Amino acid sequence: MDSISLLIDPFVVLLVRSYLLNLFRKIKRYGLILWIILLFILACNIPFAASSPTPDLFATLSAATPLSVDSTARAVVSAVPEGEPFGQIAFTCQIFKITASNQICIINANGTGLRRLTTDDTKQHYYPSLAPDGKSVVYAAFREPNIYEIYEVEIASGVITQLTDRLGNLNGPEISPDGSTIVFKLSSANSNQLWLMDRDGSNPRQIPNASGWDPTWSPDGNFILFASDMEGAIQLFSIRTDGSELKRISDLPAIRGRNDWSPDGQFIVTYSGQPWNRDVYIMNADGSNAHILSPTGGNSQGPSFSPDGQWVAFTSYFDHYGDDHGCEIYIMRVDGTDLRRLTDNDYCDFQPRWGP
Repeated sequence: MDSISLLIDPFVVLLVRSYLLNLFRKIKRYGLILWIILLFILACNIPFAASSPTPDLFATLSAATPLSVDSTARAVVSAVPEGEPFGQIAFTCQIFKITASNQICIINANGTGLRRLTTDDTKQHYYPSLAPDGKSVVYAAFREPNIYEIYEVEIASGVITQLTDRLGNLNGPEISPDGSTIVFKLSSANSNQLWLMDRDGSNPRQIPNASGWDPTWSPDGNFILFASDMEGAIQLFSIRTDGSELKRISDLPAIRGRNDWSPDGQFIVTYSGQPWNRDVYIMNADGSNAHILSPTGGNSQGPSFSPDGQWVAFTSYFDHYGDDHGCEIYIMRVDGTDLRRLTDNDYCDFQPRWGP
């Protein structure tokens, strides 16, 4: 075996030497081309395999390098379970158990986050309504005898802005779907008239032929729904903002006034009945197929649709029937099922208005 190894070793050495010389010539001949190709790859940023950074390196890069902002990206928010209520409900809260000191409160649609928005303990505040963007609430408040002003409060900051100045006894303000106009009621000794003004309170003007109260906007902003006794018994009417196309909608006994249009414009809710025997009704937008929506026996009033049209908020006395301070805010599905109580106070909560 040793003699065979000695004979083969020179041959192996020679073979290896020949291979190395050929490899050197190829590198010399094509080296420049290889360098050009490599530079081209780097310049074009063509991806190639690389080892993955360690977790510590990822952490360092995340902390040191700000993420780019995509103008088309949307913030990720916690999703509301499908079919569950969302948004906010503004309402009048009788914290001090006297009308002269009513306040404006707000609560999340799931019953959390109850808080008071107004701060003056000495004045009556009522008829709240949320802005279409959910950032503010408009309401009416006492200023002096026969004078109620309309105010707007920012929900986040609590800043309150007075929008009117001694127009008269005003209430029921509601902002149009496009956010540009406010409808409200002006009361005098002999009449109740619907008026409009710009969002900042300027340019107040009366809507011709609109004698009534509790106005609310149609979803497209072209019509106002309101209550009136212009034909005798109180019923719901609709009218264009220029005073044209006045039309009676409802035919119910003992309507009080507060009403709302569903977001898709197909349905209307209101309430009707004698004192302590009132119920929430739902009907088609033309007034047909009117029927009781709320469970009976609660003296239910003041309904308002949720932003998605799947729920209705209202005031009722289900848990404290007969108690003047027993009204609370409830919600139910639009078919009258799944009744839920949102407030639980020893004072009256009423006039709910739902918004985003």
